[in-house]
Amino acid sequence: MELDNMISFILFCWLEFLSSITVTNAATYNLSRSWIGSGFYDDFTFRTFDDPTHGRVNYVDLDTARSNNLSFASDNAFVMRADSTNVVPSSARGRDSVRIHSRETFSDGVLVLDVRHMPIGCGTWPAFWTCTPGSWPVGGEIDIIEGVNGIGTNLASLHTPPGCTMPTTGRMMTGNFTGNDCVSGDGGSNSGCGVSDPRPRSFGQSFNDGLGGYFVTRRSATRGIATWFWPRLDPFLPYDISNPSSSSIFESLWSTPWANFPSSPNMCDMTDANLLSPHEIIFDLTFCGDWAGSVWSGSGCAGDAGWSCNDWVDQNPNAFADAYWEISELRWYVEA
Repeated sequence: MELDNMISFILFCWLEFLSSITVTNAATYNLSRSWIGSGFYDDFTFRTFDDPTHGRVNYVDLDTARSNNLSFASDNAFVMRADSTNVVPSSARGRDSVRIHSRETFSDGVLVLDVRHMPIGCGTWPAFWTCTPGSWPVGGEIDIIEGVNGIGTNLASLHTPPGCTMPTTGRMMTGNFTGNDCVSGDGGSNSGCGVSDPRPRSFGQSFNDGLGGYFVTRRSATRGIATWFWPRLDPFLPYDISNPSSSSIFESLWSTPWANFPSSPNMCDMTDANLLSPHEIIFDLTFCGDWAGSVWSGSGCAGDAGWSCNDWVDQNPNAFADAYWEISELRWYVEA
């Protein structure tokens, strides 16, 4: 078979397969909200409280962030970044950075995040997540993007009060579980039930080198929580996800999620608001602290000078030139 004919035959078979999928058996979601550029300033607040994870960070308010170029927006991008100019005095709270929370809370539906660049560098701890605005961990927390020191791959986690564990077998996902107790993980360190993405493109420098990508998170009290990720240049990136004008998206076309946290009456009943209540959407960038600081000695960041994590953050502003989020769009869909 000639190459052109073979390509045509493969394309025909693929289209036949897509047409054979019955939408009635798929979860369909309709666009409810979207945020792009300066729209984040309207619907998100800049929080300035002390970092609950004990990071070497000084979260600044909106006016400070904009006047110091730590946040800016264009028609197709929203940027949040760390200060990369100033040495931080030891008496200060930490390096200036940004943490934003949505003004509204959200329940069942699908979040689609189109992000072109995530913060990287030694000492960094970026996260994109949703969380109850109440008394943590009551109501739950869903970590969608998280990692430290700009190395490794992405980690998704679910945090709840007692009463939620994940099965060790039978979970339809491509990632690797790191803990099944959604309170303490497997090590008793309050790490929750986590799933690591084995793909290098999912986090850090490799993610940025690939021009970013798309993170999709489905939340359902009856079915559970699942997360998909496609690099921007992935040939299998679904069109409904990559197309910013998609008014409807179809879960049946998204392949197997890399992280899956099923809801079940016996192990983790997410219809219980104690485990999963309405959540804020949160972006933040902290430094060192409970995670990045605790693994600092094995990160290779200390170098020959033997830097501590906090001293590195304080005294090396140029090291944070790439510690920024560049978000193209965030979309929220609800089930049709």
